[in-house]
Amino acid sequence: MGDGSNLLVIIALLPFVGALVPGWMIRAGRNACATFTAVPTILALVMLGILAPRVMGGEVIQAQFEWLPQLGLSASFFLDGLGLLFAGMILGVGLLIILYARFYLSGDDPMGQFYTYLLLFQGAMLGIVLSDNILLLLVFWELTSLSSFLLIGYWKHLPEGRQGARMALAVTGSGGLAMIGGMLILGNIVGSYELTDILSSGEMIKESEWYLPALILILLGAFTKSAQFPFHFWLPHAMAAPTPVSAYLHSATMVKAGVFLMARMWPALAGTPEWFYIVATVGLITMVLGALIALFKDDLKALLAFSTVSHLGLLTMLLGFGTTAAAVAAVFHIINHLTFKAALFMTAGIVDHEAHTRDIKKLGGLARLMPITATIGTVAALSMAGIPLFNGFLSKEMMLEEASHTYWFENPWIVPALATIGALFSVAYSLRFIFHTFGGPVRDDYPHKPHDPPFGMYVAPALLAILVILIGVMPFLAEPLVEVAASAVTGEALHPHLKIWHGVTPALFMSIAAIVGGIVLLLLHRPLDRAWIAAPRPEAKVIFDWLIERLATAARWFSDLTHNGSISRYLAIFTATAVVLGYVAYTGGGLAAPSREILPVPPIAAVGFVLLVVATASVVGMHRNRFRALVLIGIIGLMVSAGFVYLSAPDLALTQISVETVTIMLLLLALHFIPKTTPKDSSMLIKARDAVIALGAGGGVAALTYAFLIRDIDTISGFHLDNSYAGGGGNNVVNVILVDFRGYDTYGEIIVLGIAGLIIYALMTALLNGPASRKLRNTDFARDLSRDRHPLMMVVATRVMMPIAVMVGVYIFLRGHNYPGGGFVAGLVIAIALLMQYMASGFAWTQSRQRIQYHAMIGWGVVIAGLTGAGAWLAGKPFLTSAFGYVHLPPIEEFELATAALFDLGVFLTVLGAVMLMLYSLSRIARYAGQSVNLEPMDYDPADRVKQREGSE
Repeated sequence: MGDGSNLLVIIALLPFVGALVPGWMIRAGRNACATFTAVPTILALVMLGILAPRVMGGEVIQAQFEWLPQLGLSASFFLDGLGLLFAGMILGVGLLIILYARFYLSGDDPMGQFYTYLLLFQGAMLGIVLSDNILLLLVFWELTSLSSFLLIGYWKHLPEGRQGARMALAVTGSGGLAMIGGMLILGNIVGSYELTDILSSGEMIKESEWYLPALILILLGAFTKSAQFPFHFWLPHAMAAPTPVSAYLHSATMVKAGVFLMARMWPALAGTPEWFYIVATVGLITMVLGALIALFKDDLKALLAFSTVSHLGLLTMLLGFGTTAAAVAAVFHIINHLTFKAALFMTAGIVDHEAHTRDIKKLGGLARLMPITATIGTVAALSMAGIPLFNGFLSKEMMLEEASHTYWFENPWIVPALATIGALFSVAYSLRFIFHTFGGPVRDDYPHKPHDPPFGMYVAPALLAILVILIGVMPFLAEPLVEVAASAVTGEALHPHLKIWHGVTPALFMSIAAIVGGIVLLLLHRPLDRAWIAAPRPEAKVIFDWLIERLATAARWFSDLTHNGSISRYLAIFTATAVVLGYVAYTGGGLAAPSREILPVPPIAAVGFVLLVVATASVVGMHRNRFRALVLIGIIGLMVSAGFVYLSAPDLALTQISVETVTIMLLLLALHFIPKTTPKDSSMLIKARDAVIALGAGGGVAALTYAFLIRDIDTISGFHLDNSYAGGGGNNVVNVILVDFRGYDTYGEIIVLGIAGLIIYALMTALLNGPASRKLRNTDFARDLSRDRHPLMMVVATRVMMPIAVMVGVYIFLRGHNYPGGGFVAGLVIAIALLMQYMASGFAWTQSRQRIQYHAMIGWGVVIAGLTGAGAWLAGKPFLTSAFGYVHLPPIEEFELATAALFDLGVFLTVLGAVMLMLYSLSRIARYAGQSVNLEPMDYDPADRVKQREGSE
């Protein structure tokens, strides 16, 4: 990557790195916190400025490195004209908001937390506009939803703040999920997830049968994020956030993410009737509806929120027109809307901060008390109204010009008429913002005596107001940026000429009608407001709350139906679902014709199969007797082990028989503390249901097995057989797979096994220290105990077996790399020997001779295995790659040294520690319940001898 590419990556990462700083710097004071929050934004802005000349010259700067290439996900970024425009907006306005928030937030607000959320959101937005991979873009897209949730709900003590944050997350998050589907379809059509590839494949996409589904899903994401009808209702409720949040998210960044996405995807998706009728229609409706509602809002921020909805609809409509001139107008209005709307939100925040109210009906006359604030707000509002010599007028004229010759279903006047009506409402609510807030006489009933704020609070909106005027009277200042951004949108080299006077055109008369009509509406506002209040109309919030309540009720009903605590129901649902999905896949086609004949069934295999079936059926029939069921399960395990031997899988047989022995012994100990029989069986209806599901699952597995056995299939086993010795240094393919080729799986499995042992220990600790301990103490476990619990013959046999078992375990451990064996089996073999010691001589006697703690054994096993795997990094190899070599020491024959032995040692220790910790946990119950413990290896109790002697006398 070149220097420009490096800078691009740094720009994308700086806000996330900077988010670590505010939480620390707040301890140094509010000024230090704000200053160090601004530093990463300033650095990113400077770097963007360094790259800007190259982008303005027509260059596209790219940076890419692999992340998850198997999924098509790469960390790739690119900067073109559109990305430059939005990145500059995000960073520039972000810097102003950081300054504004320093003076706006009170001393009681956790400023460090606010700035952390702000930088996280800033980084997510930068990621969206700079991403060159749609999967990466989706990651950043969801991050904006999450970080905006934190910002909107920043004032957690306000119920409306919490509700606004939840509403925004629910709506934008749902749209984001739809967008994921659309983006994946696009990637599948093009064969690449790189955005630059997708944008250059517009014709292929539009000709695909999947074009319309992809378009609808992507537009759902854009419409929800940019508050387009019918998803417009969430944005006004997000106004419960602090004003800096509203000024940033709802004028320059989050709500424009949807507009950015439509502009970015314009070369790939625009230019079709579907695009025009969906995008332009939704935008036009949103523009008119938002402006109409804004006219009758009394809260300053609510008025501005619905005006934002209206202007976002204007931008959506322009992009929906699908013409290059409309794209130029949209890009220009993005800039203009940013300047006047951010200034207006900050002005509304100043009014609220100083007058302690945002209710227009409680304001008025502020021009005399707050002349600086009134000047800034008036300039920005006149631009929003589209009054000449302000920048909003220029892009509004361009919009009306495009609307004037746009046909909607062959009708030439619907779009121009509705666009003019939307502009008329815009003039009306803008003039109301000016005259009802700043005009009129000074009142004596303000909630708080208002005055202009300190310089630090009004300097940010003042700078934006200056831009409003400069661009309005000298539009050529914005022309280069509009040119490169619009060219990036359309994919064509455009050369727009921005000017104040466009001549006598239909747009001029439409604009005059809008201004005059807006003034008339302002004069008639009071009676119109009364009529608006009295008129019945649907409330989006009420509908949303009703829908959420219905969904929550349905979710509770479904949860109660499926999650009632019955494990049999859970298993029935999971198994039935698996059977249905398997059947759909099996009957879906694509299965090759059989290519192999059925082999004859040897008598011994048939007998073993019958015994296995009979034992399994017996478990079902005798499951109420726990001991008998356990014996039958042991028989099944042994038959499976014999099957592995018959099929030439000695490693699996060794593992299976060792696991069976350990688990049966542990379960035997556990059965001592539970009733001999299970509770009453389920009803016949449930039994019939379970039988049908079980037969379906068994039949499905049998059918799948049969389908594989009669067909030739390619597997990965050939690779393992060819590379076991050359790549892993071992002849035992199974062991090499476990410790090298798929060592990461084994590593995860021993961690899970260790966690299982620790959880059992923790559960037993909670049991013995909780309310259940009283019941346990009152249980008479001694009534069924044998008087010969630790017989002499068993003690002697286990003493003889112990060194032999250890020797066998060591032998199995050492031979595992080349012959059947390994650390897992060795751990189980020695665990069996230790289990027999506990069973023969009792827990207390055996435990007193323990020298290593089982917790430590698990920990050391995981650590040794992990360090062995990490050691491969020192050689530049992937995690858990084995290293091996051969050593010849006379007179000893040549022998192998392999790092796999260390990994196997970790497996051995973890398995042994986990099994013994489980035993220890079960044995604690017996000791806690008051069972007698022997101090000698056999049943020898001096107290009993004394009693016997006294009885004989």
